[in-house]
Amino acid sequence: MNKKFKWTLFLGFAVILTFVAAFLMKAATRATFAQGDEEDLIQRMGEQNFVTFYDEGAKLTVKTEAKTVGEALERADIIINQGDIVEPSVETEINSNNYFVNIHRARPVMIRDGMVEKYLMSASFDAKTIAEEADITLYDGDEIKIVPNTNFLEAGMVSIYEITRNGGRVLTVDEEIPFKEEKVKDYNLDPEVSEVRQLGEVGTKRLSYNVLYKDGKEVSRELISEEIVRNPVNRVVAVGASEIERHPLTVSMGRNYYTVKKKDGSTVLRQETYYDLNMRIVLHYCGGKNYSVREDGAKVDQDGYILVAANLQRYPRCSVVETSLGAGKVYDTGGFAAGNPEQFDLATDWSNHDGV
Repeated sequence: MNKKFKWTLFLGFAVILTFVAAFLMKAATRATFAQGDEEDLIQRMGEQNFVTFYDEGAKLTVKTEAKTVGEALERADIIINQGDIVEPSVETEINSNNYFVNIHRARPVMIRDGMVEKYLMSASFDAKTIAEEADITLYDGDEIKIVPNTNFLEAGMVSIYEITRNGGRVLTVDEEIPFKEEKVKDYNLDPEVSEVRQLGEVGTKRLSYNVLYKDGKEVSRELISEEIVRNPVNRVVAVGASEIERHPLTVSMGRNYYTVKKKDGSTVLRQETYYDLNMRIVLHYCGGKNYSVREDGAKVDQDGYILVAANLQRYPRCSVVETSLGAGKVYDTGGFAAGNPEQFDLATDWSNHDGV
């Protein structure tokens, strides 16, 4: 075997070994990368949820990291058109591993009210709801029902609803009753910290009107009856008590002392006492019309401020002040204020217990 052949053979083996080494190195790198990808995939899969969409008879189940229904729809390339209804709504958070979403597609609808015909897109099958969407008022006794489409070429593939007016002019509508927010002191919370303890719920009242028409148009409504269908539920918010409120004035205390820090950094010693008089004679100073006795016996105006007597040179009438029983408003004054400008008298029902 000559030297030239041996050298060629050697070079051939070297090239082959180089390719083999490169292949093995690349394979090892791929294996490591694939293993890391797999671990990352397993971790991400643990954060995903199965979401099943029901879309007009079609069913699609996907595994997704989406946090909301709207995000899941977008990732699944499901288009929602105007008038479509998504249940739960697109803002709803996905909070379970098996989540179900219903999609109701809007379809063409026509409502015929005498000679008036209105076209719209609606996902609802409830006749009254469709009438509301078309801004058509239904009165008590009126009927609305779906009718056959006898002129397909003119009307097209639409569902036709026809209103039969039965001469009634009484209109019954439901209105929401807004809920109020109730704040309660919690001495276990830090000052300026608040927590929602009860979510508010709107109520419903049902109103019936006698409607007056002129030239085919509604000109007035007269309220006939009003019925509470569901009472609202107040929203309850617990708020942390301030340092002053952590040492409230009580009946047995007689006089309360605490230190108040002023805006300039200095401090003053505040005194509190209480008195029990009819406060109606001072309400007009701040535009008040009436006051009530709170559950703890403090007298409060229509805005919930405790009625306070103070030095009017230091605290003018109608100024809002902080007391140990909560926010107060200065309505009154007295001789005590001349000797101690930092004293507040809080109006209470603690002496007479007559609710006045």
